[in-house]
Amino acid sequence: MIRFILVILTAFLYLILSIPVLLVLLLIRKKKPEVCDKVSRSLIRWIFRVILFFSGTKITVKGQENIPKDRAVLYIGNHRSYFDILVTYTTVPGSCGFVAKKELARIPLLKNWMDLIHCLFLDRSDIKQGLQMILSGCEEIKSGTSICIFPEGTRYKGEEGGVGEFKNGAFRIAVKTGAPVVPVAISGARGLFEAHGNRATPGSIHIRILPPIRTVGMSKAEQKQLPEAVRQTILAQL
Repeated sequence: MIRFILVILTAFLYLILSIPVLLVLLLIRKKKPEVCDKVSRSLIRWIFRVILFFSGTKITVKGQENIPKDRAVLYIGNHRSYFDILVTYTTVPGSCGFVAKKELARIPLLKNWMDLIHCLFLDRSDIKQGLQMILSGCEEIKSGTSICIFPEGTRYKGEEGGVGEFKNGAFRIAVKTGAPVVPVAISGARGLFEAHGNRATPGSIHIRILPPIRTVGMSKAEQKQLPEAVRQTILAQL
């Protein structure tokens, strides 16, 4: 319980105490977007690491050499826990935005910080808005910002080592832009929080970043098979 309180209190205090910094970043974003991006990424990665420290989380990462260094990519990961976002963002390099559920956009201050690090919000019940999110993701990729998506659409609550169905829409960002798809297998995250009645519990998360999948020149049949192919690739690592 103490760890859970520390995690919640840390997140709350960060959102409140960082308001002056947030206002400055919002003011300089148009004139100096590169500076805004760099500072925002650094601050969010720092607070994520602080939260992971207070929660007693140990992270093991393998395969970082598989991440292309010369262009933006589409990271595809399995989703078991809220901690997936924290550990992924502190692991991948450079500018990277996440696709998040629209409900998070209703939280004051949190939405502003998510906007600053190029997060996109998805309303799963609105097809038109979903298409707009894909177009926005394509623009982010083209501008050099990688995108991370958990294509199951929600946290998978099945047996350990399992993965839910991967939705096709997430992969259209890669196909439309020719960005490589980088599968990310995450194991152990659910045991840190959800598996213990939503109490922060010390433990380890293992992340394996797998070789990128080239999307340039894919046939229609290959594009259709891509979600399941990536799913099976991740499933084999869990």
